Amino acid sequence: MAERFHPDLKRARRMSRQAVSPATLRPYRALLSLGGALTGRGVEKADGPTGQPIWVYRPTVDGPHPALLWIHGGGLVFGHPLTERRFATDVRDELGALVACPTYRFAPEHPYPAALDDAYAALTWLAEQPGVDPDRIAVGGDSAGGGLAAALAIRARDRGGPKIAFQLLHEPMLDEATRHAPPPAPDTLRLWSHGINRWAWDGYLSGVEGDVPATASPARLTDASGLPPAWIGVGTRDLFHGEATAYAARLRDAGIATELHEVDGAYHGFVQTEGSAPVARDYVARMKAALERAWHVT
Repeated sequence: MAERFHPDLKRARRMSRQAVSPATLRPYRALLSLGGALTGRGVEKADGPTGQPIWVYRPTVDGPHPALLWIHGGGLVFGHPLTERRFATDVRDELGALVACPTYRFAPEHPYPAALDDAYAALTWLAEQPGVDPDRIAVGGDSAGGGLAAALAIRARDRGGPKIAFQLLHEPMLDEATRHAPPPAPDTLRLWSHGINRWAWDGYLSGVEGDVPATASPARLTDASGLPPAWIGVGTRDLFHGEATAYAARLRDAGIATELHEVDGAYHGFVQTEGSAPVARDYVARMKAALERAWHVT
């Protein structure tokens, strides 16, 4: 019988099945804001065009630099760039890239398209930064951030916006229909459950009338032509495993170069919670290598 979780992930069995709930959302947001204020004192910050702060990790040498817009997770209802500081710093230092981590407005107070508008504004800001190579701009993110990055790629294509060379989607939240489906193996879900997923999507889409657009739920995409190449990573014990693999297949069917990396027995958020585990280190190394290939960094 196969192991329920990857053997490297020692904390999996003790991990909460749901990290946040509607009742704990406000205090959790407050704790993240406090943590950001304390740990982000030395980080450059800029005001995005919609007034949302952007955390900026800028190389010390002159450009032109590749650039990454890296969007934090939190199910569209919470989160903070502080959780992405280590990855952003590593990408800057190891790949010589300018990394921008935007904040964005949260549902349910600010439903679609508020978060996407903030992320798109941050993308346009990034594309205009001095020293950024316009042919080497990537977008990506974790969980809800990965879903927003996929939506950004669609919006930029449809609007003729900043050119995106690559999308890096880490355990992305892509399909609102997952909220209506029976949860797969709910006893192995960690940190993000079917119930909170449904509540988060309901809040984010509360202003949508009629069909859900692909820029809200990228899995609704009918025409993937013209989108940038992608790397998609997800664990097999993740609630988003099915939607991530299906999205990878859709991109491939449209002729979009797409690499899918599935981690057997990994749960949602395993990189954040068990970053020192060999399987997590290997996963992050693969993410960086994908960026390096996309940017042709030598």
